[in-house]
Amino acid sequence: MEPASKRQHTEESINNSRLPEGLNDSKNIPVSSDLYLDTIDRHMLDFDFEKVCSVTMSNINVYACLVCGKYFQGRGKSSHAYFHSMHKDHHVFLNLHTLKVYILPDGYEVVDPSLNDIKYVLNPTLTKQQVSRLDYNNAPSFDLNNKKYIPGFIGLNNIKANDYVNVVIQALIHIPSFRDYFILQDFEKQDRSQLVTRFGSLIRKMWNPKAYKGQVSPHELLQEISNASNKRFKLTTQGNAIDFLSWFLNTLHRDLGGTKKRNSSIIYQTFQGEVQMESQSIGPSDSGQDKGQALIFDEDRPINKATSPFLFLALDLPPAPLYQDEAEANIIPQVPLTTILNKYDGETVQEVAGQKKRYQITRLPKYIIFNIKRFNKNNFTDEKNPTIVNFPIKNVDMTHCKYLKRYMFYMI
Repeated sequence: MEPASKRQHTEESINNSRLPEGLNDSKNIPVSSDLYLDTIDRHMLDFDFEKVCSVTMSNINVYACLVCGKYFQGRGKSSHAYFHSMHKDHHVFLNLHTLKVYILPDGYEVVDPSLNDIKYVLNPTLTKQQVSRLDYNNAPSFDLNNKKYIPGFIGLNNIKANDYVNVVIQALIHIPSFRDYFILQDFEKQDRSQLVTRFGSLIRKMWNPKAYKGQVSPHELLQEISNASNKRFKLTTQGNAIDFLSWFLNTLHRDLGGTKKRNSSIIYQTFQGEVQMESQSIGPSDSGQDKGQALIFDEDRPINKATSPFLFLALDLPPAPLYQDEAEANIIPQVPLTTILNKYDGETVQEVAGQKKRYQITRLPKYIIFNIKRFNKNNFTDEKNPTIVNFPIKNVDMTHCKYLKRYMFYMI
């Protein structure tokens, strides 16, 4: 029989919502000293990193010490968590999978409302009603240090060279239908891949209104990205954002059970459109055209047509000027977005690999991704085109497409 002092629970509970004007720091958190809960240090807790034992590096049956924040495996008498509780006099441990809290070395479970905020930070969940208000609620939240932050508009740590991943994630989490799907689904119960599960967890943490700090580390997701891509995308090596985005969306689509069919996953429902490509080989009449004259299709010769789905569209910039202007200053050219969008108007003809080609968007997606190609490789290095692209934030005109729509921009 355990002593009554160990079974006693506090009757006070934590207000799970962030308190305004500095009332939410750790000094205001009521705990029960009879259960060693007064030794918990919330400032030491960081659940963003991969949940593996700090000694064995195993991810099986891992517990977090709520006093120092370190992870240990097991809670039996021969476990590393047990030894840690004896050697360091740290007694409160949280199972990172079941969210149950135990006192070691005694080994009994603690059920106390003062622990609810820790469990929520480890596994934040939002209701459908909360998700529906995400785009309209601009009220700031407060972290443990009383600093304001706005859920969804927080930084991602650049661990070493993963900024190319961070910019893609920051853009994706602000696409409403895409974001809402990953917040509301329970991917662990659905037995989805670790890539899908960890991405959903990261999105919930970035939109968490009760976080302990105003930034999130994408460490867990980065580890899984490295594993799933066979080390193609690593946090220690700089990568190309558009290459990563292409791989990431296609892998998520596959892991969510998507097929080649239209709307077979949230990825295709959100980003997939269709473009028609017409091609014709270069003929004798084309070689006689003056230099700089626009190419045209010869309607008397066969024209090959093909329709292809896309998740993003590549836009070409005009060549950068080689010389300075009259004032002997470097020119930074500018071009409106509508000009480079003419590539897909169904009329502009380009020469590609000895063929004339023109493109026509036949189906626009809900959200369209443009990749402005700035880098070209030469024999020595990558050359960057500095051309500035001007575009409106709202009501981007796509009237040159068969299906008329107006778009608002989310930029990377």
